[in-house]
Amino acid sequence: MSKLFEKKYFQDYMPENVCFGCGINNDQGLHVKSYWEGEESVCLWRSEEKYHGWSNLMNGGVMATLIDCHCMCTAMAHAYQVEGRELGSQPEYRYATGTLSVKYLKPTSNNDQVELRAKVIEVKGKKTVLKCDFYCLGEKTAEADVVAIRVFDSSTDTGGNLFKS
Repeated sequence: MSKLFEKKYFQDYMPENVCFGCGINNDQGLHVKSYWEGEESVCLWRSEEKYHGWSNLMNGGVMATLIDCHCMCTAMAHAYQVEGRELGSQPEYRYATGTLSVKYLKPTSNNDQVELRAKVIEVKGKKTVLKCDFYCLGEKTAEADVVAIRVFDSSTDTGGNLFKS
């Protein structure tokens, strides 16, 4: 792993991102932050009371959003890594969810920090396949299979950054 990618939050290199999950320009969002740790990407996140499902348990939709955004950003960062480029360099890439299949293994506390760990399994053209494990207090509470599709490549797009309104 190149030192260029260590402890750099992927989302900090996605200008004008207003996504609810990972957008640095969304004041009401979840503010997912992902970084490389070895071959895996990691996201540490602490919930708020408004994201409860049942009392003291995290809402499953919020969990899915965390997984989704963490994996889309991981796919983007992986593409840069494979090309030996720094995050934020040109051309810019952006990914969208092709499929997201979450298996909820046990209830997840809404009162404790959660940890997501994603790994790229395969890349075929514009498609990146990932696995993501979701942990709370050291226990795996969910796992997901995710397909990310590259939907933006600034070297071939004439419309500009997808995040611009």
